[in-house]
Amino acid sequence: MNKKKYTAFIIPTGIGASIGGYAGDAGYCVRKFAKEIPLIVNPNVVNAACFSAITDNMLYTEGYTLCEFFKGNLSLIPSQNNRIGIIFDRGISKNVLNIHINTINAVKTVYGINIIGYEISDEEANVNFYKTENGISSGSVYNPETLKRAGEKLLDKGAEVIAAVCKFDEPEQDDYSNGNDIDIVGGVEAVISHYLTRELNVPVVHAPAFEDYLVKPELVHPKAAAEYITPTFLPCLLLGLTNAPKFKKGFFEQYVTINDVNALIMPFNALGTSIVINAIKKGILVITVKENKSILNITDLTLGLKNDIINLSTYDDCLEFVKRL
Repeated sequence: MNKKKYTAFIIPTGIGASIGGYAGDAGYCVRKFAKEIPLIVNPNVVNAACFSAITDNMLYTEGYTLCEFFKGNLSLIPSQNNRIGIIFDRGISKNVLNIHINTINAVKTVYGINIIGYEISDEEANVNFYKTENGISSGSVYNPETLKRAGEKLLDKGAEVIAAVCKFDEPEQDDYSNGNDIDIVGGVEAVISHYLTRELNVPVVHAPAFEDYLVKPELVHPKAAAEYITPTFLPCLLLGLTNAPKFKKGFFEQYVTINDVNALIMPFNALGTSIVINAIKKGILVITVKENKSILNITDLTLGLKNDIINLSTYDDCLEFVKRL
């Protein structure tokens, strides 16, 4: 059987990546790749608040699923027109909830996406976010079980993939709007999506809901602009999830497996993930891009992997290289 080969194009969230550290600022770049080669992407690469850089040549795959996929523990099942359910945190106010319901109806009307409905959690999730000592985004959820229970109700109604929206306090990050800070809420968003994906065994992606839903007129940095022109970040989740691959635990040759990946592309100094180590173990070519740096300092040298990783200067160089594989 002649199967297509995929390249994984990954930019972790909440690490201050110079490309992909904001809302959709890696989108133009990943779309160039997708015109030439099939991709596996994490949501951070394409999500852009009310926009999305997703194309039909990308498999939109959440972080927990990616980690298990690179371990060889599950297979991806390409899918279309998924039945989407939405979890709303009980802590979200009525006004903000109404904005999100209008958003759901707008996306359904314009794109014909198959949204089966939503569930409000029986209790507040109580999300907390912060920067760690090394400056990356992290956080905790005091009551994740209430989100899980809402998700289970959606699965009972026939949902195949899920978007989760939790109440977040307003972040204090003036420099973010100026293009000089990390996405402080990104880390805990990953915590929520990883937990729910693992517990519900379906793809789950998260967006925050802020109580200040007024769109402000101040000019911001272009990289941050997508987040400052909309009161809801839900559209990009729905656009990604509609054709997101499902997954099945185990190795199934008829689906997309780790054997179908020929390269993994990462930011230059953001290699501190099991995905990189497992890719190397599986004989997958790992490529870093020097023009994309993060606040981390985890490179091939710090990991002792100098002979296992190729460092290229730009994403354009990387695309030309990968096209020849």
